[in-house]
Amino acid sequence: MGTDLQRSALTGIWRQLPFFVWLVALWMLLWGQFTVLAFLTGVVVAVFVTSVFRLPPVELSGRLNPWWLLVFTLQFLGAVVKGSLVVALQVVSPRRHPGVSVVAVPLVTDDDLIMAHVGVTASLIPGSLVLETDRDRRILYLHVLGASTDAEVERQRRMVQRWEARLVRAVGSRAQLEAIRASQAAADVRTRAKEESS
Repeated sequence: MGTDLQRSALTGIWRQLPFFVWLVALWMLLWGQFTVLAFLTGVVVAVFVTSVFRLPPVELSGRLNPWWLLVFTLQFLGAVVKGSLVVALQVVSPRRHPGVSVVAVPLVTDDDLIMAHVGVTASLIPGSLVLETDRDRRILYLHVLGASTDAEVERQRRMVQRWEARLVRAVGSRAQLEAIRASQAAADVRTRAKEESS
C-alpha cells in the first residue's frame, strides 16, 4: 500500500517535471539572467506556483525530438537577436515610424500547452506581444510593431504559424505533427493556385 502511494507520488512529480523546468527557464528568460541566483529564485518561484496554484497535470505527448528541439532553440535565439536589432532600428530611424497592427493568428493544433508555448515564444521575440487568446477557436491575437501593410501582417501571421510547426516537430504528438503537415500541404496548394491565377 505504501509503495503504491510512493509510486503514484513519483509518477505525479515526473509528469510535472517538464512544467517545473519550463517555469524555471521562463523565470530566467523574464529576468534576462542565466545565473545561479536566477536559477535558485526560479526554483523557489516554481515550487511556490506548483504547490499553491494547483494546476491539472500537464498532458505531454510523450514524444520528444532532440534534433528539432535544438533547431527550435537556435532559431528562437536568432529571432530574438534579429527582433532586437529591427526594433532598435525602428526606434532610432527618424524617417519612418513603424506601423502597428493587431494580428489574428489561427493555430492548427488543438492543444493548450502548444498554444501557450507559441504565445510565449511570440511574446519573447521583440516586436510582438500576445494580447489575447481565443482558446475555443484556437486563435492568438498579437500586437505587432512594424506591420502596417496587408503583406506585412500576413508575413507575421505565417511566422507565428511556423513557430507552432517547429514546436510540434520538437515536442508535439504524432497526430499534431500530421495535422501540421496536412495544413502546410493545403497552404502550398492555395499558394500555387493563387500564383497560377495571377
